[in-house]
Amino acid sequence: MVATYTHHFDTPLYKGNLTIHTGLYIDGKWVDPIEGGDLIDKYTTRCPAKHFANSSCNVANGKVITAVAGAGTKDIDAAVKAARKAYKTSWGLKVPGAERGKLLDKLADLIEKHQDQLAALEALNVGKHYHMARNMDIAFSVRTLRYYAGWSDKIQGKTIETNDKKLAYTRHEPWGVVGAIVPWNFPLMMAITKLGPALATGNVVVLKPSEVTPLTVLYLADLLSEAGFPPGVVNVVNGYGNTIGSAISAHPSIEKVAFTGSTLVGRKILKAASESNLKAVTLELGGKSPTIVFDDANLDQASCIAGSRVYVQEGIYDKFLEGFTQAAQGLKKEVGPFEEGVHYGPQVSRTHFDRVMGYISSGKSEGAKVHIGGEREGEQGYFIKPTVFVDAKPDMRIMQEEIFGPVCSIVKFKTEEEMTEWANNTTYGLAANVLTENIARGIRMANALEAGCISVNCASAPELGLPFGGYKQSGLGREMGEAALHTYTQLKAVHVNIGQVL
Repeated sequence: MVATYTHHFDTPLYKGNLTIHTGLYIDGKWVDPIEGGDLIDKYTTRCPAKHFANSSCNVANGKVITAVAGAGTKDIDAAVKAARKAYKTSWGLKVPGAERGKLLDKLADLIEKHQDQLAALEALNVGKHYHMARNMDIAFSVRTLRYYAGWSDKIQGKTIETNDKKLAYTRHEPWGVVGAIVPWNFPLMMAITKLGPALATGNVVVLKPSEVTPLTVLYLADLLSEAGFPPGVVNVVNGYGNTIGSAISAHPSIEKVAFTGSTLVGRKILKAASESNLKAVTLELGGKSPTIVFDDANLDQASCIAGSRVYVQEGIYDKFLEGFTQAAQGLKKEVGPFEEGVHYGPQVSRTHFDRVMGYISSGKSEGAKVHIGGEREGEQGYFIKPTVFVDAKPDMRIMQEEIFGPVCSIVKFKTEEEMTEWANNTTYGLAANVLTENIARGIRMANALEAGCISVNCASAPELGLPFGGYKQSGLGREMGEAALHTYTQLKAVHVNIGQVL
């Protein structure tokens, strides 16, 4: 019998019991790892004990709340076998797109029906605030599924004119088995971002959630079953990246991998893909996205659009820094993801806390000045005070590398040309924000910046119809929009002789 875990929520924002399976979901069934596997401890970093009946839950000291089963390579083989069987018999080109769309719509309905439970579980899972999980993560997941449900029966090729003795056309066909590896920061939303287009186009999926935040994807597995997806169409395998992620990347029967995470791991996946079966790879990797604030920007708007590199034109630099400082110092520390009126919380793990603090130390040692913050917040939990550096130079680590924590640098600039060179001076190219009331300048900057997503007078925010992905070492391929469908299909050309004499 596969183990389950029940959590009792007794909080100001959500009350109730939630039970999840903690095993592997393969071929439509919950199973234990074939060879025992790892037991992966799931920690909590934010939930104060007063709000939970389980004595194992304590935000402040990061105690274990439960353990989930960790797969081995034989479990990946079993998941791939189940997926291939489903692809050949009960999914893929055996199922019309309209039918695939109906199941995606039904899954969206189920997620919406259980949105409160999923939001509570995601708050526990990641530590993000309940309202953020419900209104952003869960809501976006529902919209994503409905968006791709609508595309399911519109995967179309073209008829191409050649000559009057030939019929020539193209088909977009699914790859087959797709390996999907998702990160810890948006566990459910990132899983759905991959499942939506993969399933709409007829692929089957072996899905690996982050070992740090597996809970909502495990809950999702039961909803997939309830929605009516045939066994093997989606398989969920928990496990560590260096074992299960590597096994997915190198498996000879997985035809495509979709990954969101660090550039370092992305390189490993790309290498494993090239050395195995040259599988297709989509990578959404790290970023060092600049926010560029010109003299004529709306300062109230600009202060709300943060980034790890904030460049401010010299005419408004002092005023911007003053307003930004007030905003950062006014943030209320999150004592729990189910409290009202909080703005920021701790890092997701001790490892990540140490990494972010390491970048702060690096900034100090390389000569940047800490304007505010720069140290731990409190004695318990993985809290870091919102940190602002000034006087940072372009070649410093805090200006070149992704920190992924509450740390930014505010830098003064003079000209548009100078700013463009600084903004493009990284190995990343995920996104950029430009703040200016001069729309001609905004468009010039959007064209000049080397990034996959540019926001003018707004912040980078996902829009389902628009593609998302990076330039340079921020990734390969695109997610979301129609563009994602192309990454989950391969193009076939068909030549039909209707009168040629050979």
